[in-house]
Amino acid sequence: MDINLIDQDFYARYGPPHEQFAWLRANDPVHRHPDPDGPSFWAVTRHADVVHVSRHSDLFSSHRRLALFNEIPEEEREMQRMMMLNQDPPEHTRRRSLVNRGFTPRIIGRLEQHIRDICNDLVDEAKGRDSVDFVRDIAAPLPLYVICELLGAPVEDRDKLFNWSNRMIGAEDPDYATEPAEGHAAAMEVYAYANELAARRRAEPRDDIITRLLQPAENGEALDEHEFDLFVLLLVVAGNETTRNAASGGMLTFFEHPEQWARLVAEPGLAPTAAEEIVRWVSPVNLFRRTATADTVIGGQPVRENDKIVVFYPSANRDESVFDSPDVFDIGRDPNPHIGFGGGGAHFCLGNHLAKLELRVLFETLADRLPKISQAGPARRLRSNFINGIKELPVTLA
Repeated sequence: MDINLIDQDFYARYGPPHEQFAWLRANDPVHRHPDPDGPSFWAVTRHADVVHVSRHSDLFSSHRRLALFNEIPEEEREMQRMMMLNQDPPEHTRRRSLVNRGFTPRIIGRLEQHIRDICNDLVDEAKGRDSVDFVRDIAAPLPLYVICELLGAPVEDRDKLFNWSNRMIGAEDPDYATEPAEGHAAAMEVYAYANELAARRRAEPRDDIITRLLQPAENGEALDEHEFDLFVLLLVVAGNETTRNAASGGMLTFFEHPEQWARLVAEPGLAPTAAEEIVRWVSPVNLFRRTATADTVIGGQPVRENDKIVVFYPSANRDESVFDSPDVFDIGRDPNPHIGFGGGGAHFCLGNHLAKLELRVLFETLADRLPKISQAGPARRLRSNFINGIKELPVTLA
């Protein structure tokens, strides 16, 4: 079989290459993959191996060559290494312990009614439109409103957040295409925004996550200005893209599996397991990169120090050795040990509780208020091998 797991045009047309993933899991689960634009890499496709790489930051570094796939010059790496995504323990552990204070299940749980209100408002607004794009009108605004709430920012700023995120993530897509300098400029705008936000909160503390993050922890440590700016940048991108694309990918999946939509409408109590199954099925983040820090072994395959390692979450989430009938979309699936939020370890998704809450409440609301929602035109996918994204999904509400 011809293997190309990084062809962005394939992702734009079809989504993740599940047929290739299945062949690799069975025949070559740690596959030496060429890349015409950079060094060859080990493509890791089995669940157990992705978990192994994820949980051994000492052997598989996010810091040495960063966590994103593309190669960048060393001087740019130096700046990127300040972001939590591109750090290893113990520095990552210190930073994460400070940020975790704002994302406990108890604190996130306090947002449920607010999220429910947002979902109902979005449905009300969509009902007033002649044509509805599920991405533009529902999936994208939801996490943006929630991020504004987390930041204590006015909801009018959501369009700024949307624009910044698209400029930083969509560089390879013709609809969003930007020069590298444009993505950098967007990041600088986020930094300036974060600085203004921090200044306001220091002057006028509130009972919100941002105030909590700016205050020293029990041990006296606190995020410095640069660390806070980088956290806001990560929140704007990660907190937006993943939920947006899980929601839009989930809705498209329901259109492709109408019996599961009918099941959710009839049994809204399935929304929690439906949210988990959507994350497994869609796997909104396709891949992350690690760098071997020593000669080691992954799934029986020897790898050398400084080798490029790339883990593929959509493949791990369809691993036949872990999931019964992995190619069946089952909103009642339980247990569901998917790794759509990462394979555990230091970089397990900080916002997983929030993402699951948003997805659960959204699909509860849609099943209740828009049970006859249907697809009104073809979905358009993002041209990206990093984010499994949907750009447009026309729908009819009744």
